[in-house]
Amino acid sequence: MKPARIVVLLIALAAGGIAALLAGRSGPPPVVQAPVPKLETVDVLVAGSDIGLGQSVSGNALRWQTWPAAAAGANFIRRQDRPDAINQLAGSIARSSFFAGEPIRESRLIKGAGSGYMAAILPSGMRAISTDVTPETGAAGFILPNDRVDVILSRRDREGAAAAGHSSETILSNVRVLAIDQTVEEKGAQRVVVGRTVTLELTQGQAETLVMSRTMGQLSLALRSIVDASGDKTDTDDLNRRRKGVNIVRFGVSTTATPK
Repeated sequence: MKPARIVVLLIALAAGGIAALLAGRSGPPPVVQAPVPKLETVDVLVAGSDIGLGQSVSGNALRWQTWPAAAAGANFIRRQDRPDAINQLAGSIARSSFFAGEPIRESRLIKGAGSGYMAAILPSGMRAISTDVTPETGAAGFILPNDRVDVILSRRDREGAAAAGHSSETILSNVRVLAIDQTVEEKGAQRVVVGRTVTLELTQGQAETLVMSRTMGQLSLALRSIVDASGDKTDTDDLNRRRKGVNIVRFGVSTTATPK
């Protein structure tokens, strides 16, 4: 073989080897990523700090926060719909507590100009009325605001000196406790509130029943189970109309008396 051909062959082999080496060192071809869909968001009004029950809401306690549009409920206040909502709601009274970052719902606020917070948080048609309690008549302090209780009247019957005895009956059933003294909601690790005055949420008829019963004997509160409390909320007037008799305990013996 001629020397010139040998040189050309060597050059070709060297070039091929270099090309193969470079091809082996090159990385994989770039992967084309699909574009990430843009998440649609909306600004909603939230509590900038914790807002307690009955607290007057200042403008500084409210702020706008970006929220996923798909997760924004229909009752959320949106900036695009009400850009001046902070000024409009400033001065409102909270009918229930809000935690920092929780969306504001206008149904849980009320404008109470010139009114106290208790009048503002009362539902329409309801009355707040207080009665005295002791540790013995108030479940030893284990009744807290927003619990539900039965009110029991205990009195001494005077049908005759020889036959006189004690009777008891439930005069109000499943009523909500608004406050113990000046405590209107449980705070922190507080578990027991031993107060002297309990404020109850009653209808007008129930309020009249309570006032009349205070003159007839001693009132006691019976704490209801949270399971029972979420059920029947029967008004006392309706309870009296439907029941055939009142269970009365005389010296530990249960009898039945028909109300007049």
